[in-house]
Amino acid sequence: MQRRTRAVLGLAVLLAVGVGAALTSPRWVLARLDWLAADPLRFTAALVALALVRPLLAWPTTLIAVVVGYGWGLRGLPIALALIALTSVPPFLLARRSADGGRFATAGARAMDATGDLRGVIVSRLLPAPSDAVSVGVGLSGVPLRAFLVGTAIGELPWAVAGIVAGQSIERVLREGLGAVIDSQLILAAGVAAVLLLAGPAYRHLAGADAG
Repeated sequence: MQRRTRAVLGLAVLLAVGVGAALTSPRWVLARLDWLAADPLRFTAALVALALVRPLLAWPTTLIAVVVGYGWGLRGLPIALALIALTSVPPFLLARRSADGGRFATAGARAMDATGDLRGVIVSRLLPAPSDAVSVGVGLSGVPLRAFLVGTAIGELPWAVAGIVAGQSIERVLREGLGAVIDSQLILAAGVAAVLLLAGPAYRHLAGADAG
């Protein structure tokens, strides 16, 4: 009965997120950046509000970096990373509370055991996957909140820098969309970094398997 209730709750949340994403667009925020940035207090309040509502609207976390880049440039990078980590917590906690020890959760926990919690979160963030999907996967794996927050801030660094740089030329983002923020070279570089981070744990795992 409890498992069925969790499944119904999860389905309801997914439907709500889907409806919110369909009825809203990040473009609404981007088109009003001039007005928001005209008042530092208003801009700061809008950023915090954006971080809080973003998971409900299924907007990409890159949007936060773009907005920060428009208002503060690269000096706002620590704030962008902090808000990206903050806005990733709700899906992480939701997944963690609904984890029932199923096959996916077990496989994720084994992967994190092999790589280490912090390294595993960093690698998952470097991969070009939807941020909320990563948060859910990490939550199901049973990673502690602290490792999740630190790993998210580190792993999101290249995407945050790209978003901040794009925010300084907002006309292109409005014209081409948030997808234009991430280019293929950045994806390749992040993928290489992820592979390098995994090289040590993979070698130790294979060496242990051979020894056994």
